[in-house]
Amino acid sequence: MDSDDDMQDAYTSDGDYYGDEYSDAMPSDEEDDDSVYPFDDNSMDDLSPSTRAPQNNFVVLSEDEICKRQEEAVKSVAGVLSISKGDASVLLRHFKWCISTVNDEWFANEQAVRKTVGLLEKSAGRRPPKEIVCGICFDAFGVDKMRATVCGHYFCSLCWTGYVHTAISDGPGCLTLRCPDPSCNAAVGDELVMSLVCEEDRVKYNRYLLRSFVEDNRKAKWCPAPGCDFALEYFPGSGSHDVVCKCGHPFCWSCLEDAHRPVDCETVTKWILKNCAESENMNWILANSKPCPKCKRPIEKSQGCMHITCTPPCKFEFCWLCLGPWSEHGERTGGFYACNRYEAAKQEGVYDEAERRREMAKNMLERYTHYYERWATNESSRQKALSDLQQMQALHMEKLSDRQCQPVSQLKFVTDAWMQIVECRRVLKWTYAYGYYLPENEDAKRQFFEYVQGEAEAGLERLHQCAEKDLQVFLGEDPPDVPFNEFRTKLAGLTSVTRTYFENLMRALETGLSDVDNSKAAANSNKNSSSSSKASKNNGGSSRSAIDESGVWSCERCTFGNPSSVRSCQLCHHRP
Repeated sequence: MDSDDDMQDAYTSDGDYYGDEYSDAMPSDEEDDDSVYPFDDNSMDDLSPSTRAPQNNFVVLSEDEICKRQEEAVKSVAGVLSISKGDASVLLRHFKWCISTVNDEWFANEQAVRKTVGLLEKSAGRRPPKEIVCGICFDAFGVDKMRATVCGHYFCSLCWTGYVHTAISDGPGCLTLRCPDPSCNAAVGDELVMSLVCEEDRVKYNRYLLRSFVEDNRKAKWCPAPGCDFALEYFPGSGSHDVVCKCGHPFCWSCLEDAHRPVDCETVTKWILKNCAESENMNWILANSKPCPKCKRPIEKSQGCMHITCTPPCKFEFCWLCLGPWSEHGERTGGFYACNRYEAAKQEGVYDEAERRREMAKNMLERYTHYYERWATNESSRQKALSDLQQMQALHMEKLSDRQCQPVSQLKFVTDAWMQIVECRRVLKWTYAYGYYLPENEDAKRQFFEYVQGEAEAGLERLHQCAEKDLQVFLGEDPPDVPFNEFRTKLAGLTSVTRTYFENLMRALETGLSDVDNSKAAANSNKNSSSSSKASKNNGGSSRSAIDESGVWSCERCTFGNPSSVRSCQLCHHRP
């Protein structure tokens, strides 16, 4: 598709690009220039314009916001169930911080929940004696130096401290700590833990408590970016699983890999595993080496001579072509550089299987290399575009604003173009993983996929070149050859066209290239319809109405009854 035609289509279909915000900022004597920028005002508001994903399907949470949500959840459960905040915290941790589940289970069977979680009810028992023997160290202490949960099993403070400290050192399991008595299931509350341990253990315990809200919650996950402390809460049902953290890292909510829409998680997992697996090393070995006839170790031929010597301790000398001992090679075999024994053996079928395997491995390696190289290249281009975008926002926008005597708000089309490039590079990268796993026997789908991918890639290259090179003219010291408004029109137009290309590409891949199947079904339907029509004509039925028992057929135009011997209506002369 010609780029000029694409841009003209974009101008006539997308409406006013700048809208009221930009038209109000423009001088009144340039109102006629509004028609120069006919693009949709909402077309570039998002960081990922080509995805069209809803922006309210997730919320990014800081650690302070997580703590606030924990406190609100504990307060809510404690108020509804009329229990202490410590017991409410134990309940929420047991039920994965799901308030509705806590309430449902509690009101369905309170006693069963208490027994399972370890929330025993206080009994109005007798007062403990003044001196109690600790059940761990078996020393007697005064009641003021003994501690116990609601179960009434007393242990000295020193043993309690050691017990809790060990549990905290072991990891997050300390959040479900139970009474030290082996026969008791009573839960140890947060207040008791905090009153027993040192400041270092308190920090660890609070950290485990904070992380449990995210790691035990089905609707929340940590951002997988290295060094990021943000969590994201996701609201399912929006269709797209791609989310973006405040740190700028986009990732898939389902598999936590880099954002990979429109490719599904299964394909991404297989592709990443293949990139890390040893299978490609074996394919390379099969395609570019041969086994030593004696020790079977793979050998790569690095020089032109056919005389190969295996590495120590084998040191076997053989011919690269026929793999026979070099001692048998001489004048009668055609010399050192032309072993005719190989061709003779090949004609007899001796090396057919080995050659077939080697050729298959070579083809597989070349095919994988083709897709991997383009996948990796687009990722590096995306990283470079992201760096250019950050540099543009930090340095060049103010410079461009000063030179063009325009506010930065009217130069938003430049950053929009770079955002579109970054997103399109990401999408294009994953389409190569999709293409690698596309079945080779589905030629129609493959041709359609390569067509829409090629159209999108060509549009992206035009946009990237315009943003990367044409913009430099307006940032340099020499005066530009073209007006800035002309550049604005070109860049905004290419951004709109490229977005459309990638929306079509993503729609095709997310539907499994169903347009190809629909086209086949329509073609088969038309073919069957044509065959039925021909069969009807051959049978003499044509389009005439059915002939009744008296041998009369009714005209479809005037409904006059005609004898079966005539081909056209005797009244209106209509020929069916």
